Amino acid sequence: MFKPLRGRTVVVTGASRGIGRSIALRFAAAGCNVVAVARGAPAAQAVAAEITATGGSAHAFAADISLTADAQAMAAFALDRFGAIDMLCANAGIFPAARLDQMTAEDFDQVMAVNLRGTFLAVSACLPAMKARGAGRIVLTSSITGPITGYPGWSHYGASKAGQLGFMRTAAIELAPFNITINAVMPGNIATEGLASLGPDYAAKMAASIPAGRLGSGDDIANAALFFCSDEAGYITGQTLTVDGGQVLPESMMALEEMRGG
Repeated sequence: MFKPLRGRTVVVTGASRGIGRSIALRFAAAGCNVVAVARGAPAAQAVAAEITATGGSAHAFAADISLTADAQAMAAFALDRFGAIDMLCANAGIFPAARLDQMTAEDFDQVMAVNLRGTFLAVSACLPAMKARGAGRIVLTSSITGPITGYPGWSHYGASKAGQLGFMRTAAIELAPFNITINAVMPGNIATEGLASLGPDYAAKMAASIPAGRLGSGDDIANAALFFCSDEAGYITGQTLTVDGGQVLPESMMALEEMRGG
């Protein structure tokens, strides 16, 4: 039986939709105070309102997590509202597609600014509060794309997600003396608004490439994040958890066809 997280405060970046929204709702259901962070105030407020409407505890905050001032203001807001930052789920990320022969330096920099620089800034902003309490949990939303797999059009995205893991491993060493852990969840294809925008054909083909036979849900990732934030995971740091329904395991589609009797 896991010790409840009730009453602890979590900051969730990129909380307005997709995986971030699922994380915010899941932590709220576990009794946590949630600071739902998104670039747009109305979107962040919608998630916070969804939580409070069901009796949960949440506040919304608008921030561009790629900006130092916004990240610092985010942490200050969490401390002002709840008096502590126990957990950070650094989830904010973007994935605009651009192939190498069309990608500009600005395209590349934008993805790195949000996905990788934003991770650093969110962690850096929340660290003083965690150090002051002598404990903390940080969970990064990485991806199988970059660290394990590749996909045309997402070289900048893959680089940012692999970069998160390089950042995490050294951060884990530096933060261990303060009883702060940092780990990463690596989602496969998750049924979110972003994936839906790629069209039903993409979703169907992706589902067919997964041994589990379906796309993941936001709750699948949120549950993994909740585990990393538990007291019981206190001896786990600098690690990754792939949540992909077995997507990275087959060496080819032939392996799945053989499994399914095709």
